[in-house]
Amino acid sequence: MPDFSFELKHSGLVCGVDEAGRGPWAGPVVAGAAILDRAQLPDDLVQGLDDSKKLKAAKREALLERLQECDAVQLGLGLASVEEIDELNILQATFLAMHRAVENLSRAPDFALIDGNHIPPGLSCPAEAVVKGDGLSLSIAAASIQAKVARDLMMVELGVLHPGYGWANNAGYGTKQHQEGLKRLGITPHHRKSFKPIRKILSLGDS
Repeated sequence: MPDFSFELKHSGLVCGVDEAGRGPWAGPVVAGAAILDRAQLPDDLVQGLDDSKKLKAAKREALLERLQECDAVQLGLGLASVEEIDELNILQATFLAMHRAVENLSRAPDFALIDGNHIPPGLSCPAEAVVKGDGLSLSIAAASIQAKVARDLMMVELGVLHPGYGWANNAGYGTKQHQEGLKRLGITPHHRKSFKPIRKILSLGDS
């Protein structure tokens, strides 16, 4: 279970940062940033926060609601669009989303804990990459929940506009339902044209 071990290595305000949506074939990549007041964070959040992938959707949503209403928590959200993903590549677009999430915090952090093995260049504060950090750091876990819930909601809304791909269920990942939708309906403006499966469909259409 995550705890404050990584946060306690640093002084000042420490934020956790994580992303959701690097792998899907459609939709934006979304990043969350979270600063948790260690002295004031309620026990239910200390005990409940975890890697968003380990939590059921209803649990993630309930935890995000608690995070949003808790005075001991500051949250920032950032995203990079499909256009930015196609222009920059998914890694650079993820860095951009993380930048925006940190910038959207109500207070500037003194240090950032970044989930994964890459640190976005040019952050406004020093940072450390923490592999599998969403299962180790409470701040990163909070950021992961925020990013995941926000992105899933975006994909539900996009799925209403573009039915037939199953985005409410697959969040834009390349599931069988999504693949069948692409065969029937073709690509939408929300598909990542730089991703190999979508590039292949485009190249077939040009031939």
